[in-house]
Amino acid sequence: MTPRLAVPVLVAALLAACATTPTPLQGSFAQITPQEAAAGDRTGAVVRWGGRIVRTEPLADRTCFEMISTRLDAYGRPYWATDEVGGRFIACRAGFYDPALFKPDREVTFTGRIEGYENRRIGEYDYRFPRVAADVVYLWPVRERVDVIERPVPWPWWGWW
Repeated sequence: MTPRLAVPVLVAALLAACATTPTPLQGSFAQITPQEAAAGDRTGAVVRWGGRIVRTEPLADRTCFEMISTRLDAYGRPYWATDEVGGRFIACRAGFYDPALFKPDREVTFTGRIEGYENRRIGEYDYRFPRVAADVVYLWPVRERVDVIERPVPWPWWGWW
């Protein structure tokens, strides 16, 4: 490898190594899922949970988000490689969060403290939701789907030279 090519490659590698969790999502958190929290009483535990929005409910003094949870990747972003989910939860934060922006299926990560539990119905099923008093509401940018088209290696007689 020539020195002229080695410098950009080295800089790119160093920048990639510096990629970390966004600052608002950093910290130490209890390693429990919403499903585990709903099965027991983990009131007061500090958590970092994320997933997709099911419903956004603006109230008079706060906005609550009903979420379907999944595990988070190394950066704190919800990871949807499988259909494996970690249950559901409700996260509330003071202020108004526009339901037109925080719409169903958007990915959000929250940090906060479990302040209690709330029973709601999903269809005919009674579900116990852990309720998080959110300190941080981190809305992730929409992932753009990119289709990669591979072309065959050009043959010498195609005239690409």
